[in-house]
Amino acid sequence: QVQLVESGGGLVQAGGSLRLSCAASGRTISASAMGWFRQAPGKEREFVAGISWNGGSTGYADSVKGRFTISRDNAKNTVYLQMNSLKPEDTAVYYCAARWGLLRGYYTELHEYNYWGQGTQVTVSS
Repeated sequence: QVQLVESGGGLVQAGGSLRLSCAASGRTISASAMGWFRQAPGKEREFVAGISWNGGSTGYADSVKGRFTISRDNAKNTVYLQMNSLKPEDTAVYYCAARWGLLRGYYTELHEYNYWGQGTQVTVSS
């Protein structure tokens, strides 16, 4: 049984930083594309960042480009999201997602992922 568990969320002031982690169990992520999504209250879940199975390809939403960095450590079965220069509009529940199967880089659409974590709350105060 595959499980994705996010951690590292919390309350931070605008301009601050947080590092989210997503630990996978039940299956190695070394053959999976991984992604981070977020959902703010009253809004749809949206793509934040994605990374290919070997980390060679990454992609970001325009709203976080230059501030967030996605990375992975396949040996630890973990993917990370480093978030710098946080803004109040980054406040949301952040979800980790994994896709096993035919891989072509990273993915940006919700339906392209097979497994999801439960999410971790990030709150940025102004």
